[in-house]
Amino acid sequence: MVKGFASSAVRHPLGIVIALAMVLRLGAALYLGDRVEVLPGIYDQVSYHTLALRVLGGYGFTFPSDWWPMTRAGEPTAHCSFLYVLYLAGVYALVGIHPLAARLLQALVAGILAPYLAWRLGRRVADARVGLAAAAITAVYIYFIYYSAALMTETFFILAVLWTLDRAMALADRPAWGTALQLGLALGLAALLRQLILAFLPCLLLWLVWRWRGRVHWGQLLAPLTVVALLILPWTVRNYLVFHRFVLLNTNAGFAFFWANHPIYGSDFPGLLPPDGPSYQDLIPMELRHLDEAAMERALMQRALGFIWEDPGRYLLLSLSKVREYFKFWPSPASGVVSNLSRVLSFGLFLPFMLAGLVRAARDWQRWSLLYLFGVVYTLIHLLSWALVRYRLPVDAVLIVFAGLALQALVDVCRRGAFSPQSAQRSQRI
Repeated sequence: MVKGFASSAVRHPLGIVIALAMVLRLGAALYLGDRVEVLPGIYDQVSYHTLALRVLGGYGFTFPSDWWPMTRAGEPTAHCSFLYVLYLAGVYALVGIHPLAARLLQALVAGILAPYLAWRLGRRVADARVGLAAAAITAVYIYFIYYSAALMTETFFILAVLWTLDRAMALADRPAWGTALQLGLALGLAALLRQLILAFLPCLLLWLVWRWRGRVHWGQLLAPLTVVALLILPWTVRNYLVFHRFVLLNTNAGFAFFWANHPIYGSDFPGLLPPDGPSYQDLIPMELRHLDEAAMERALMQRALGFIWEDPGRYLLLSLSKVREYFKFWPSPASGVVSNLSRVLSFGLFLPFMLAGLVRAARDWQRWSLLYLFGVVYTLIHLLSWALVRYRLPVDAVLIVFAGLALQALVDVCRRGAFSPQSAQRSQRI
């Protein structure tokens, strides 16, 4: 993926963009420092850090005390990404228990690969100038800077998504075994970071068949699936051994779907429960609390599906109300200063360019079709389940490519205006 990258980046404006991205992300890592604490939007880093310490201590994937969401002390958990826990445990094993080291390494990887992958996507669907504009926006996007230093899956997952989209478009243009295996690796890593990407997999396969115009390359279609299956299989076996039931990968889907569609909201999704009301744990029925994590997750999924069956109209209205929370770009009195500034100066600032790019790219919609498809499908998945701003960030990464198209068009208009005959005559008079 990065063959010849180091030498070319030095001579290319992309090198400047990547240098800026690295500086900003390393700065964020240094700011968060060598401690792990509860901060806006990144509470989960406490869980990942704790699990990494338990793995290093030989206790496996367990917590030392009763933990979120309803995991009892010392009992096995599959709620968090195994891959990311192993990343943290590996860093800690090498340098000691220093969260700052994990932050710096993650920030370094993100500073290089995030703008580089945005550039690749922009160049693939348009040209190198659009790619450079997308890379520049990615470099300064505050949400990405903040989460690049958080000990959570967001940053690596976004990179895996961008790599997946790049490899899928390459495979569509020229079917090849090497590209198919790379696509499988990208998809597999994304699934190990956040299993939700598997819901997009059927859409991706259908898109490939469509792009091949009916000439299905079965080998190149099955190769990515095989790689994904091989990466997931060890964790499926592990889950069966500890829970004595089939759990494909993680146990978070049932909890999230239950809480996101609970009747307590009525038909208006508030984002997070108010602090003066019941907690998420309070919503779990008493008769289910004796179950282990995997059994509880399955029971909660059944309860959530029951909510929908009992009142599908409420579910539809509730899902529509999640649009407000998912696409929020304005400051909110319920959020702190950091959250409001990040929201307004990232998504709020570039949203006009994203929308303009979506319209402009429609002229060549087939070339941009996979990016459209991912944005729509991934958004629908969250609107039908749990819709919070941080779950939108992979969509932001794709929308930034559209924003790069609009930004480059604006630059072209400004240049034509600056070098028009009228402007030349004005310069001569001056």
